Amino acid sequence: MDSRPHPPSLKELKALRHPIRNVNAVHAESLGPVERIAIWITDHVGSMGFFLLIFAWTLVWLGWNALGPKPLRFDPFPAFVLWLFISNMIQIFLMPLIMVGQNLQNRHSEARAESDYEVNVKAEREIEAILLHLEAQAEKIEKILQGMVRDQRP
Repeated sequence: MDSRPHPPSLKELKALRHPIRNVNAVHAESLGPVERIAIWITDHVGSMGFFLLIFAWTLVWLGWNALGPKPLRFDPFPAFVLWLFISNMIQIFLMPLIMVGQNLQNRHSEARAESDYEVNVKAEREIEAILLHLEAQAEKIEKILQGMVRDQRP
């Protein structure tokens, strides 16, 4: 008796198949408006453009209030109290939004990793079935060749 596993039939393979889901679309559909805003803020605040904007704003603010005409200075050097207050308010409001956005991005990343794993397992199963079919075909071809060699002998 043959103890090797028999390759699954095409019908069995098709029964194991399920459509691949687009985790990006599923994730996008699961987000509410506030979560979309949090992700948008996380994406944009974590960019060089935002850094350069804040850097330029700081240079202009501090430069104007340190070097500008005295009667037009609105945040006196060296304390820059108003600049510190506004900077701290920006940090206080952005920090939780960035953390929420990062958590949402992490959830999306985990869903993509899970989907990748599912696709890999499916591909491994199909490759194994293909190899089993090739092995079975090789055995059949070998038997046919052996029969042809036997038939050609005098």
